[in-house]
This record gives sequence, structure tokens and C-alpha cells, in this order.
Amino acid sequence: MQPRNMSMSGVVDLAAVKAAGEAKQKAEKARAEAARTGGASAPVRLVFDVDEAGFQQDVLQRSTEVPVVIDFWAEWCEPCKQLGPILERLAGEYAGRFVLAKIDVDANQMLFQQFGVQGIPAVFAVIAGQPVPLFQGAAPEAQIRQVLDQLIQAAEQQFGIVGTPVEGDAGAAEAEQPVPQQPATPYDAALAAAHEALDAGDLGGAVQAYRNVLSDDPANSEAKLGLAQAELLERVQGVDAQTVRKAAADSPADVSAQIAAADLDLVGGHVEDAFGRLVEAVRKTVGEDREKARVHLLGLFEVIGGEDPRVVTARSALARVLF
Repeated sequence: MQPRNMSMSGVVDLAAVKAAGEAKQKAEKARAEAARTGGASAPVRLVFDVDEAGFQQDVLQRSTEVPVVIDFWAEWCEPCKQLGPILERLAGEYAGRFVLAKIDVDANQMLFQQFGVQGIPAVFAVIAGQPVPLFQGAAPEAQIRQVLDQLIQAAEQQFGIVGTPVEGDAGAAEAEQPVPQQPATPYDAALAAAHEALDAGDLGGAVQAYRNVLSDDPANSEAKLGLAQAELLERVQGVDAQTVRKAAADSPADVSAQIAAADLDLVGGHVEDAFGRLVEAVRKTVGEDREKARVHLLGLFEVIGGEDPRVVTARSALARVLF
């Protein structure tokens, strides 16, 4: 099973920008429908078990409306028995800002393998059909809260996905007020054309279309993300991966070689490797070479998104080597 819009190995999804736009539209429609019907709907399940048969509906489809946190566990796993109750309690406390899907790895080996889980407990999230690794092991509650807060913020800012508060949430009364639908912006048509060009492999056209939007609206986050992805794909298009990786291995002090290899790492889904490679390049170099590696790393952060936990970790590592 290979769910649509989902890369199980963590590969950068070339349709991520388009998925973000679609998710925003779906979220707005869901909120408008809830307002029209007075919020009447089936009871919200904050914690539920998921198997391979129900994954498409219970996780992928639901992730267009609310962040879905996935807890991979097994009956024999002692740390899972420590982590599971914490996640379940937090799901209740957060009251609909995320939902918790529990997957028994013994009964769902295919999902276990497709997510590339290395050990359990392992916690992932899915937002708008896009997988996000969160953490592995029985993490402290304070750390879990921080990760969840970052996840919720990313879902709201990048995808416009806001979970629906359930009864008992302190902010429920305020949240029950109808949420006005986001008005169309002057750039919607231009962004749609840019997304289509990206999907069609017209990278030059996509780059130019995103730049056109940013020339008028430099803070447009959707255009920034799209441009970063399109430029990355343009850089790796047609390169010989074996040659690039050999050059990087043979010349560890060559910043250009490390940058080229980092681009391949990112496109191949090895996000931490890409970031680690360039952090190390910054650590080992000075002057123009150091600045070149630093600026390129910041550009790769744009591809993944500033709220992604892997970006947060890499930013901290970069700060340590710089200061």
C-alpha cells in the first residue's frame, strides 16, 4: 500500500505545495460546513486504533482537517506502556487540536515498514497527507508538549489546518463562533499556475512563477516554499548522483561538493544527512566558504519548512558551530 501524497521514506514530496493549498481549501470548507450546521457532527474521537485497512480514511483523509499523531507500539514494549498513556492524556488535554492514532506494529507490519520505523515506541505525525517524524523512545512530557506545540503551529501556518476543539476545551465557546472563509488573494491564480508547472516538471516555469509572486508579495509563505522546492529540483536535474557523491567523499573540504551532495541527500529523503553535512561544512570552514555553506543550509530549511522538528534541531546545531 502506498498512500497518495505520502512518501514513506521521508522523500521530499514534490506535490507538497499543492497539497498545502488543497488542505487549506478543505479545512475552510469543513469549518464553513460546521458553522452552517451549528457544529453538529459525529462525536470526535481523540484517540483511536488504526490498521492497514483503515489507514487511508482514518489517517490520510483526516489529516486534511486536523494533525494526526501516530503512536507505533506493541504489547511487549515496556517503554510503549510509559509513553502511550502520556500521549493519550495529552490528546484529551489538547482537546481536538490533534488526534492520536495508535498502530500495533505486530498486527500492521506493512505500515511499520513503510514509515521506516527503526524501533518503538516511535511517534510520527501526518499533516495534509504528509508524514513528519516527531521522536523515538519514551520522551519526557515537557519535550513531548514542545513537539506537539510545534506540530500544531506548523499545521496552522503552513497548511491552514486547525483542529476543532471538543466539548470541555477552555476555548471551545470562542472556537464555536463561525470562522469566516479566507478571501481569495490576488496571487491565487499565479500560485495555482506555479504549482501546475511544478507538477508537470516545468521547473524553470515554476521558478519564474513563484518569483513573480514574491516580487509583489515578499512574505508569501506558499510562494517561498514552492520556490525553494523548485530551485532544489532544478539544481539536481540531470546530475550524476554517483559522481556527485564520490566528489563529496573524496574532497570533504570542498564546500561546493558538499552542497551538491546535500541537495541529493534532501531529494532522496535523507533530511538529517543533508543538514548534518552542511552543519559540518560550516564547522570546518571559514570566510566565504563558511558563509556559502551557511546560506545554502538556510535555503534547504526553506524546502522543509521552519517548524519541522528536523529543521529546529539543525538550527540549534548550526548555532552551536557558529557561536
